Amino acid sequence: MGTISKNLDHDIEEVLFTEEQILKRVGEIGARISEDYAGRELVLVGILRGALTFLADLSRAITVPHSFDMVGASSYGSSTSSSGRVQITKDVEVTLRDKDVVIIEDIYDSGRTLAAIRDLLRVHHPSTISMATLLHKKVKNRAAELDIKYIGFELDDRFVVGYGLDFDEYYRNLKYIGVLSPRVYKDGGAVL
Repeated sequence: MGTISKNLDHDIEEVLFTEEQILKRVGEIGARISEDYAGRELVLVGILRGALTFLADLSRAITVPHSFDMVGASSYGSSTSSSGRVQITKDVEVTLRDKDVVIIEDIYDSGRTLAAIRDLLRVHHPSTISMATLLHKKVKNRAAELDIKYIGFELDDRFVVGYGLDFDEYYRNLKYIGVLSPRVYKDGGAVL
């Protein structure tokens, strides 16, 4: 059975993006969003829980007035791959009608979650919906190909954690993004 170390850094095979790289790129995306949405009514909608860290830093990097909210969706559970079904667990509470919405996602892989959230938000009649993802995973046969306007980093098809991304709710607190050792998730994770 796989185990989660008390020191989470010991479970990381390779650091792909450092804290400094992430914050620099988030700042660049924030500047671009600020330019694109100047003078408009902007609402950021983050997808719980993975995008929470990205949303918080991105919100601080955006210089134009905006509000934000969170939606809940799950397609992983405690697995390393999508279950194929997206369960909506929380809708937005702020008004989106006639506003410009940017959906904030931690990682774009199968595309199912982003497509489901986009469809959910359309019911609220925003003026526009665009999408931002911190990580854009290169995968074959993506379930839903979407036009992602803002991309942090391209990523090969590897299982990563940190900066909000998790395995079985652990590793979100790492300040960097790294490849999780398969020994942790091969048979599930137990904390040592």
